[in-house]
Parts: sequence; C-alpha cells; structure tokens
Amino acid sequence: MAKKKTKFVCQECGYHSPKFMGKCPGCGSWNTMVEEIEETASSNRLGFAAALTAEVSQPRPITQVETKTEARIVTKFQELNRVLGGGIVDGSLVLIGGDPGIGKSTLLLQVSSQLANSDYKVLYISGEESAKQIKLRADRLDVTSNNLFVLSETDLQRIARYIDDMLPSFVVIDSIQTIHLPEVTSAPGSVSQVRECTAELMKLAKIKGIPIFIVGHVTKEGAIAGPRMLEHMVDAVLYFEGERHHTYRILRAVKNRFGSTNEIGIFEMKELGLQEVLNPSEIFLEERPVGVAGSTVVASMEGTRPVLVEIQSLISPTSFGNPRRMATGLDHNRVSLIMAVLEKRAGMLLQNQDAYLKVAGGLKLDEPAIDLAVAVSIASSFRDKASAPTDVMIGEVGLTGEVRRVSRIDQRVQEAAKLGFKRAIIPKKNLGGWTIPEGIEVIGVSNIGEALRYTLGGTS
Repeated sequence: MAKKKTKFVCQECGYHSPKFMGKCPGCGSWNTMVEEIEETASSNRLGFAAALTAEVSQPRPITQVETKTEARIVTKFQELNRVLGGGIVDGSLVLIGGDPGIGKSTLLLQVSSQLANSDYKVLYISGEESAKQIKLRADRLDVTSNNLFVLSETDLQRIARYIDDMLPSFVVIDSIQTIHLPEVTSAPGSVSQVRECTAELMKLAKIKGIPIFIVGHVTKEGAIAGPRMLEHMVDAVLYFEGERHHTYRILRAVKNRFGSTNEIGIFEMKELGLQEVLNPSEIFLEERPVGVAGSTVVASMEGTRPVLVEIQSLISPTSFGNPRRMATGLDHNRVSLIMAVLEKRAGMLLQNQDAYLKVAGGLKLDEPAIDLAVAVSIASSFRDKASAPTDVMIGEVGLTGEVRRVSRIDQRVQEAAKLGFKRAIIPKKNLGGWTIPEGIEVIGVSNIGEALRYTLGGTS
C-alpha cells in the first residue's frame, strides 16, 4: 500500500506546510497548525462534476452574450431585500456571519417561515440543534407551516440526497462549521472541511438553481471563521452586527454579486423575534439630550438611505503627558485629523485635552460627510456650549479648514426636514441645483470658522 501523505494546515488562514511549525508563516498565529491527510486524487464525491462539465462552453464575443434579469424571491423583510439587492437570487449561495446569540438563526427561521407561507418549499438543516430544539424556537416565533421542513444532519452526502429528492425552493444550512464530508479526514470545522463543503454546496446551488443560505461562525476578532477563501467562493457575505446590550441589529453586506454593498438593514430584537425598523432615524434620535454640549446630529448616507445619527463628544483636560483619543463608531485617525484642523485653523488648544467620541445607537460611520458634525461636536464640548437642537450638520472638512461638497445633499436635507429639524449647515458648494424642502433653513459655509460661528456663535 502506498504511504499516506500528510500536511499541516493552519486553522486560521489555510496555509499548509509539509512539516509542523509553531507559528504560521501566513497569518502569524501560534499553535494553529493541524496535521491532515493529503488527498492525492480528486474524487467525484457527490456526482456534480460530471453535471458541471456536461455543457462545454466556447469563447464568444461579449456583444453576443444574452443577458436576462435574475429571478428573485422577495421576502416580507424589506430590510433583507434591500441588503440583498432586491431579493434572494435563484441559485445563489449566501454566507451570513455574526456573534453568538446575535440572531442569525432567528432571522433565517423567520425568513423560512415567510417563504413557506408563500407556498415555497423550504428545507431548514441544522447541525447544531435537534428537530425538537428547532420546534421550540419555532413555537416561540409563532412559525407554523407545512411547507417548512426541518432536518438535523451533519453529513453533506445525506444532505445532498435529501435536497435532490425534495427539490426545495430555499435551503438553510446552520452552520457550515458543523457540516462534514466523510472523504475528508479532518474534523468538522477545519479549514479542509469548510472549504470542501462550501465548494460542494456551491455546485449544488448552481446546478439545481436553489438559493442556499449558510451560517458561519465568527472569530474573536469578528471575522468569519475558516479560510479567507470561504468569502471568495460564495455569492454574498452578510454580517449581522449589534451590541449585546442593545435590541437593535444591523445587517450589512460586505460582498454581493447581485447588488450594492453599501446598503444596511436594521432590525429590532423583540420577544416574538426580529422586527424590521423602517425609519431608523427616529430610533437613533429618540433618546437624544436637548441643550447638552458635545451633541450634534449628522445626516449620513447608508447606501441609498439617509440616516440621521447623533454624534457625542466629551473633551476634558488630561492627567497624563499624552492625551487619550478614543472613538466608538468613528475612525480613530479621522478624529485625530479633525482635532488637528480645529487646533490649527480654529485656534483651539486641544493638545492637552482627552477626547472621547461615540456614535449613539451603535452605528458605525465612515463617510467624509460626517466631518463637519464631528468638528462641531468637539468644539461644542471644548467650549461647553451647546449647539441648537434643531441643527443638522453635513460636510467634509479638509486639512486647510475648508468645508467641501458631499453627495446626495437633497436626500439628506429632506430627511432632516421630515424629522422636524429647522436648520441645515451644509457646504456652500452644495447650494443650488436642487429644491430646498419647506420648513427648513439651509446655510452654506465655506470653512470651519463660518460653521462654528453659525452653530456656536464665535471662533474663540
């Protein structure tokens, strides 16, 4: 008999080596190299390879390629439809990750129930829970439908046979780290198992035209566990985020072959499951204090949706040689840059001040249009002077102190007017070319000094 060849594979990044090493050269992690048997020949495990090669494609000019609109399954969750680009595409493989207990299984079970009630045949496969445990959660969520089938199984070959016999319209795999192929000798959840199982599920989705959602565990850093290749193989990668002490959950797409990655969906976890939030601006501003220094409101764009969010700052004298700069929901480097601009262009002595900033509600903002609101919030806390509670700030701040134009200014101001704001401070270059909504005053500023004069009443 031929001697079996072995290799050592890093369980964090997938790097493989013929010998054991304590530190992985690929990602620098320690004690992550695990010995696995190396496969010498490729096997046609599920019989999909022959089907994939049945139709031999030939190269042809791109002008002769026929295009058609992808068929989509529309759920009752408008937030999920928006993140996916309009609905679930037939034959797509979608990976959804998030912290334990954040609500991934709850979301997918509710979506499965909605589709089953719309006469779609749905197969919910769990490798972590028994059918009775799924039933207990379904009773809590009031999920009842004869078109929703549940299966507790971890063998991918058996799962493929069930899918081939049932031909469901929608499949959920919870989770990919528990599924295994018997031919792969490594343990479930290892790099080899996750990679091979995902590849077979991708073939199954494309050949049968069945959309498949797979749940992925995340590491302590927040990334999806397993090889990075996993995110490249699937059609869409969704992250379900949220603070454990808050009831709001944010569904964000970091990859989507059938839509934009700029959209977010906002849900609220309640006793009967997840409920979508159609007007997140009211949610993020409902507990905003009035007349408190350091609090400002910005109209930020999340994809095609304007969202009004409160930015809070606390500036206090430091007790150490190096002042602290802490930011939650904001880029730390952006905060340092804006503080340097305020010190140089507005004459504020901030080098001996600790700065603590956060975005209320747990949202993360990373677009340039929030710069002006951050600057006014810092100046307001430093001077201990509150800005008007009915003001909203929009604009990008440059290194010379200028306020630069931003995109979609009309949608941002319209959202502010709808929520009762009376004045909008925007870049002067954005004035003109659009209709100002009724009930709101729009003021254009060209530099940070003008913005501070309008909002805080002075530059000193």
